[in-house]
Amino acid sequence: MFEKGVVMAEENQEYKTETVESFAGLFKTFGQAVGDIFNDPELKKKAKEFADSASASANSLVERLKEDDVKEKFRDVGRAAEDFGKNISDCLNKDRK
Repeated sequence: MFEKGVVMAEENQEYKTETVESFAGLFKTFGQAVGDIFNDPELKKKAKEFADSASASANSLVERLKEDDVKEKFRDVGRAAEDFGKNISDCLNKDRK
C-alpha cells in the first residue's frame, strides 16, 4: 500500500514538473518569436522573466490549472492564438495573390 502512494506521489510530481516546463517554454518561445518579429531584445527579456517567474511558482500554478474556470481561460488563450495565426496566414496568402 505504501509503495503505491509513493509511486502516485512521484507521478504527480512528474506531472507538475512537465506542466510547469511546458508553460514556461510556451512563454519563452512566444517571447523570443515576438521579440524577433519586432526586433526587440527588451521584449524577449521580459518574456523570459515572466516564464521564469511562472516556473518559480510551480505548485500554485499546477493547482490553479485544475480549476475549471482556469482551464476555460487557457482554452480561450489557445483559441485566440489559433485565430491570430489564421489571420496572419490569411493576410500573407492575400499578399501573395
